[in-house]
Amino acid sequence: MTTAFKITSDAFTEGAAIPIKYTCDDQDVSPPLKWSEAPAGTRSFALICDDPDAPAKIWVHWVLYDLPPNVTELAENLPKSETLANGAIQGRNDFGHPGYGGPCPPPGNPHRYYFKLYALDTVLNLPAGRTKQQLLDGMNGHTLAEASLMGTYKRK
Repeated sequence: MTTAFKITSDAFTEGAAIPIKYTCDDQDVSPPLKWSEAPAGTRSFALICDDPDAPAKIWVHWVLYDLPPNVTELAENLPKSETLANGAIQGRNDFGHPGYGGPCPPPGNPHRYYFKLYALDTVLNLPAGRTKQQLLDGMNGHTLAEASLMGTYKRK
């Protein structure tokens, strides 16, 4: 696996607070993301955003897969639809809908939100609406590299 593969955002940096615009307390739109130096042989990308600090379980905020290999960024405010214009497919988050659902933790300590991008050696061709676990099962044995960006959010 390559160590150069990385994911960044113009909205926040690694370990920094996610702006309120991208949370349930404001517009709840997806943040802009971009990545670089995917490994040779990448045929698609998958993205999972989750919160390991949620009270009952790891809370899934975004499941996205079959991003074409020539895509290197996602614009802010992607539609909350099962398919995107670039052919990517969105799974079901733990809010029960496709697309991005922003941070919405209970008041208290800040939570961490991991945006994990996977470079895959295949196109998964999974139906729309898959869960995080169904995506992980489909990706098994196909991950060439993983990049991660972590932001935090604390509700007042």
